[in-house]
Amino acid sequence: MLEAYREHVAERASQGIPPLPLSAEQVAALVELLKAPPAGEEETLLELLTERVPPGVDDAAYVKAAFLAAVARGEAHSPLLDKRRAVELLGTMLGGYNVAPLVDLLDDAELSEVAAEQLKFTLLMFDAFHDVEEKARAGNANA
Repeated sequence: MLEAYREHVAERASQGIPPLPLSAEQVAALVELLKAPPAGEEETLLELLTERVPPGVDDAAYVKAAFLAAVARGEAHSPLLDKRRAVELLGTMLGGYNVAPLVDLLDDAELSEVAAEQLKFTLLMFDAFHDVEEKARAGNANA
């Protein structure tokens, strides 16, 4: 996956245009690499995850959000990401597939504060706003 993407970057650079964002299939392969990173590729893997996956609601964003949510819940592991960093990266996605996991994490004693901080900057909350409001009315201090 890394070699193919590097070739893509070089080809696009030779044309004077930026590389395309990662596809859902590429993000799925990236997730597997993040779980067991090849030596010397750690920084590249994190950069691809943070900078080359489009925010929002496309298929690649879905794969990214699902992985980060799983790391935050302790269901997936990467030596490059702890739970807190996973929540912070969810917060960079601006809305879409990251919203539900962030709202759910408001109930996590360990991560509720960082989830709340990330939700402050989430633009596209849609109906999830009402979920946060309900949590606040129920006494959740971070909601």
